[in-house]
Amino acid sequence: MNLVEDESDPKKDHINEIILSEDVQRAIEQVLQSSDPLDQPDFNPTDYINQLFPNEQSLSNIDEVIAKMECDISLIDDNIRSVVRGQVNTGENGRVALKEAQQSLTQLFSLITDIKSRAEKTEDMVKEITRDIKQLDSAKNNLTYAITTLNHLHMLVGGVENLKRLSERRQYGEVLNPLQAIIEVNQHFQQYSEISQIQTLSAQVQQIQSELATQITDDFKNFFSPTSHSNANRMTLTQLKDACQVASVLDKPVKKNILKWFISLQLQEYVQLFHENQDIAWLDKIDKRYAWVKRHLLDFEEKFGTVFPSDWEVSERITVQFCTVTREELSKIIARRRTEVDVKLLLFAIQKTANFEQLLDKRFNGTTLVEATSEEVRQERGSFNNLIGSCFKPYLDIYTDSIDRDLTALIEQFAQQNQQMVVPKEINPGIIPNCADLFVFYKKCMVQCMQLSNEKPMYDLVLLFKRYLREYAIKVLEARIPKPQPPNSTTSSISSSMSLLTKDFQNLSTAAGQVIHNFLKEGETPRFSSEDMRKICYILATAEYCLETVQQLEDKLKEKIDKQYIAKVDLSDEKDVYHRIISNCIQLLVHDLDAACEQSLLLMTKIAWHSISNVGDQSGFVNQIITNLKQTVPVIRDNLANSRKYYTQFCHKFVNSFIPKYINTLYRLRPTSSGSSSASGSAALVASASSSSISEGANSASTGGNILGCEQLLLDTHSLKTVLMDLPSIGSQVQRKPPASYTKVVVKGMAKAEMIIKVVMQPVHPASLYIEQYLKLMPESNVVEFHKILEMKNVRKIEQQQLVEAYKRACPQLQHQQTGTTSSTSGAGASGGGENSGNAQQTSESLSCGGNSTQSQQIAAAAAAISGAGSSIMALGDSLMDKGRIKKIENLIKNRLPN
Repeated sequence: MNLVEDESDPKKDHINEIILSEDVQRAIEQVLQSSDPLDQPDFNPTDYINQLFPNEQSLSNIDEVIAKMECDISLIDDNIRSVVRGQVNTGENGRVALKEAQQSLTQLFSLITDIKSRAEKTEDMVKEITRDIKQLDSAKNNLTYAITTLNHLHMLVGGVENLKRLSERRQYGEVLNPLQAIIEVNQHFQQYSEISQIQTLSAQVQQIQSELATQITDDFKNFFSPTSHSNANRMTLTQLKDACQVASVLDKPVKKNILKWFISLQLQEYVQLFHENQDIAWLDKIDKRYAWVKRHLLDFEEKFGTVFPSDWEVSERITVQFCTVTREELSKIIARRRTEVDVKLLLFAIQKTANFEQLLDKRFNGTTLVEATSEEVRQERGSFNNLIGSCFKPYLDIYTDSIDRDLTALIEQFAQQNQQMVVPKEINPGIIPNCADLFVFYKKCMVQCMQLSNEKPMYDLVLLFKRYLREYAIKVLEARIPKPQPPNSTTSSISSSMSLLTKDFQNLSTAAGQVIHNFLKEGETPRFSSEDMRKICYILATAEYCLETVQQLEDKLKEKIDKQYIAKVDLSDEKDVYHRIISNCIQLLVHDLDAACEQSLLLMTKIAWHSISNVGDQSGFVNQIITNLKQTVPVIRDNLANSRKYYTQFCHKFVNSFIPKYINTLYRLRPTSSGSSSASGSAALVASASSSSISEGANSASTGGNILGCEQLLLDTHSLKTVLMDLPSIGSQVQRKPPASYTKVVVKGMAKAEMIIKVVMQPVHPASLYIEQYLKLMPESNVVEFHKILEMKNVRKIEQQQLVEAYKRACPQLQHQQTGTTSSTSGAGASGGGENSGNAQQTSESLSCGGNSTQSQQIAAAAAAISGAGSSIMALGDSLMDKGRIKKIENLIKNRLPN
């Protein structure tokens, strides 16, 4: 407890609290750096005393604390005293310093005032001095401008007369400089156009320019005219060159008109030579057009290349006009003779034209293309690309039609090869070669079409690609998928088996066993051979390659095609076709392996599980399943080495198909025996048809409860689970851990099968305990499964109804599901005539499971004929095995087999 309490006592002494601002407090802390609590701004005496004396025992040293406090107080008093004494003369010194500062400010102000007055006087003096200079400067500027104007006027007056004289003599070299000067001076005098003399001079200048333009144009026509060679007044090349310089100074229409006339004159021979009625004008001789202009340009540049100024770009203008004329002429001639154009001729003309346009791009800079009037040219400014070739665009459907015909022939060729081609013998054969050939052809067509046009023709090519991708998938890949052959007719086998059964009724067990064996053999589902499986994998790998390449093709087409068509390029339907082929191939492989396992599962239903006397190694049907897996899966894995994801998908689909079938097969088994009357009836039936020793074995096998069959099933299920877990790497020297998703499916499915067997092993009495165990082992079950498990336990129909009702009461949430299950089951049991009828129904279902839909009625009829003896024969076979009399039965069966 604290010795000093903080109480609000109005009578106790108070010390006035001094509150300083934060800035002052920070300044004090910077100057007086102290960690003493007494120096802190938030010092609390009560807290400080309680800190010094936290308890009563600490009061023993109070005298020392007081002595220390008194010492500190005396030191502080001394410091205060010395500080106060030191500040005695501070006020006087401050007043003296302030007075001196005021005197200095007064002196400074007087000096500034004096300087300002002197500056004003100096400014007045400068203005007086410069007043006359400004007047002189203005007079000088006016005089200079007047002299300049007079000089310009003199030049204009004298220049007009001089230009008239020089132009009449055609001395264009001497006309150039005065003409440029007069044009500039005339522009200067446009501001004085209201003066009549200036108007007269300006009109004379305009007249001189007009006369020069007409005269130079006539001189050009006279010089280049074919009929002017004998004219004595014909200009020289030097005069012609000077005339070009003068024309450049004159108005723009002068130069434009001269060039237009000259270029038309240069191409006059070309127009006549390659007229549309001439044979040389057809597309097969299109290269002669380009050869002519090359020769003509070389000849022109050699003769007159130095005459025209370089900025006139005469050669380029001739070429542009040549391209324009050629485009128009080709458009007319192709429209008139369209029926004569085939794809070979069209591509020849386009290729020659493209090569010529590329040559022009290298030779010229394209500055004159902006003056072209064609809309196509304006879109291609600075480039000769499609300057001529645009005339072929309306006829590019000839090209796409040709590609259509070529692809049709190519697909037909692939389809014919499809009938002769065999899968390569090596492991992982890759893809079908013609698949790569198809995409190489696609690439060639795409590159070729890019050179022609990336607009509508390219989109038409995309539509062709889409169509023939689907045709390749249907006519080459899907047509090559092997089809399992339908099984042979079983009518003769059934007839012979029935005759065997009726011929020797005394040996009923042997004859019935032979009939069942024949049915199982005849009902086998046809399977693919190893070569067929390799072919399916071959097609799957090819479809995968096509799928990946189609995606790349779509990306490349979107990159190359014009922007307005990008959104229309969609190959998703074609990719779906190849997805479907891949899925179909995987499904065929799964179905094939399923068919092999179905025979083993059918064999599983023929074992008398309730008569098993001891649990040994795994059953024969498990060995048969493992054998089938080892024969089939490695072939598929080796041939899908480059398609690992689809091999994994195959494994997934197989276990998703096999495990439910295995569980459904478990539901059809009767692995326990309870010594019921129906079993005794079966034993009696056997006793009436066979020897007494055999009947004794049958009776001994069917009396009393027996769950050894369940234990054997549990062992077999665990073996299958182990095999399925290692299925992706079965038969391989390299063991890989299966994917987690695959492991999860196998563990979940086979765990359910194990739980079903464990539930069957539980005794049904008492019912409440059985249902409690059932719900623990199978919490996600339902009434249908519960009823199937009671059937597996051979529980009587009345007891089944009672247990189902108890199960429904234990699971109220299931009462609304499967309301008719119990009633329909009991009705079937009543009409079946006991356990023999149920066994007959089971046998019929087992037989029909192994065959197809066309055999089911025949097999069911035969099974019904022997249904009364089916279960007895099973028990009979097991008892014979226990007594070591297998050889005798085999001999009897061999003797009864038809020749």
